[in-house]
Order: sequence, then structure tokens, then C-alpha cells
Amino acid sequence: MLRWRCVCQIAIVLMCFCALEVFAAATNEGASIVFVTGDHEYSSERTMPLLAAELQKDFGFRTTVLYATEPNGRRNEQYEKSIPGLEALRTADLAVFFLRWRQLPKEQLAFIQEYLDAGKPLIGFRTTSHAFKYPAGDPLARWNAFGESAFGTPPGWGASGHTHFGHDSSTDVSIANGAVGNPILQGVDTNFHVRSWLYRVLPDYPPKNATWLLVGRAVNPDKTAEPNPVAWTWQTKQGARSFYTSMGHPEDFRSEAFDRLIVNSIFWALRRPPPSVWPGAMAINVSYEKPKEHSP
Repeated sequence: MLRWRCVCQIAIVLMCFCALEVFAAATNEGASIVFVTGDHEYSSERTMPLLAAELQKDFGFRTTVLYATEPNGRRNEQYEKSIPGLEALRTADLAVFFLRWRQLPKEQLAFIQEYLDAGKPLIGFRTTSHAFKYPAGDPLARWNAFGESAFGTPPGWGASGHTHFGHDSSTDVSIANGAVGNPILQGVDTNFHVRSWLYRVLPDYPPKNATWLLVGRAVNPDKTAEPNPVAWTWQTKQGARSFYTSMGHPEDFRSEAFDRLIVNSIFWALRRPPPSVWPGAMAINVSYEKPKEHSP
């Protein structure tokens, strides 16, 4: 009898665990996340689809991934002039940007502007601080400051001292003062290490009303390096929830702490509590070196 009672208790626990997983997926069903990729260097065209797949599998989100694409239909992250499918932003609940130095036509930018004006939530990775690079005098050059208006970053690479500390460096990350208890940091290690070389955004960014979450300290920098924030939240002028991280090197996704940060930020952006059940590290194993078929 005692053995049977123990078996029943174990079965009940397992049923509750499965129910939690089903509930997590059900509560996220219908939420649409659109990933906008194209960054030259960090293989967002490879990491973001894997992240999207994990979000679908583990949490029930609907996801769409958009890619830099040549006129002949060939996907090529080096091609800066087009990301087809941006009209998907019209029905998106969340937009995730991982861009670098794009020069999209005004017809495509119009979909991004429409999304911004709607005040819907935003997440930005690393080079999205310099998502666009139009030449001086171009009617679209104001988009060079997209990172500033959408995420509270410096308005483009080199602006306000926006730089990094060398490709041979990496970053030690720790929770920012006052950030303990923030729901985006639930389950995130107090200290962890990433391959991303540290970005300098201080002293002018992020804005004073941003909430710092994580601070990075450069390891083996090529110049004097002060600690800089590497993840923060902010509110845009349209009232949108905005999360930005200067991390995003493909090897960063091998850190479970980084994975959990990103998942929690997605839930936060959608005004949901962090997931009650954590499925473990994500299967995102992408190298920094480009495979031959991705070479321009």
C-alpha cells in the first residue's frame, strides 16, 4: 500500500509538471514574434531562426524570420538593400531586430515606422545600435539613428564615442546595481562570461530613464576599458517597451544565462511574467566563422 501511494504521488507530480508545460504554451499561443535579420558579421541569419524555433517548441509562440535577400531571391546577409516581408510587422506582437548597416528602400522602412508608431514592443541585439548606414545627405539618413530612437543606444557607430575594445577581447557580465529582482533576470546567473567584445555606450547612453540590467567588463581589451551596461530596458517616445543588449556574438547563445536573459526579455516585452518552467539551455550552436555557402 505504501509503495502504491508513493507511485501515485510521483505520477501526480509528473502530471503537474506536464500541465505546467502545456499551460505555458497555451498562454503564449497566438503571440506573434517577427525577427528582422541582416548584420554582416554575427550570423543573425543563423542564430535567430534557431532562437525562433526554440520559442515555438518550448513556449508556443508563433514566429517569423525575415532575411536580407538579393533581387534574385538568394538570401545573403551581405546584401544591404532589401529585407522582404516586413509587412509581417503589421500583425506582430513583438519585433526583434538584429541588423547592421542596412540601406533599405523607403517602402520597406515604412513598415518599420508603422510598427514604431504603434508603440508595440521592441527587442534589439548588438549591432542594431547601428542598424542603418545611409550616406550623408540621403533623404533616409535619419534612419542612421534608429538605435537611439528605438533602443536608447548611441545614434550610430562612432557617434558619441560608440566603439568596442577589440575583437580579441571578451566580456565578464554581472548584474547591475539595483537590478536584482528584475523579472528579466529571473534565473540568470549573477556573473557569467560571453564572447562578445564589450561595446562602449557611456557616458551619454543609455538615456537617464533607462533601467540597467547587466554591466560588462572587458577581458583583454585593446585599450583602456571602463565597465559599460550591456543590457537595459527603456520606453520609447511612443510608449513602447524596449529591451536592448549589446551582446549577440553567436557563441553567446551557448551560455544558458544569456539564453535565459533573452527568453525573459521576450516575456517582459509582451507584458508576461517570466516562464515558470525553464526547459534548459537552447540548442543554438553557431560558429562565428561563416560557412562557405554563406560567403558572398
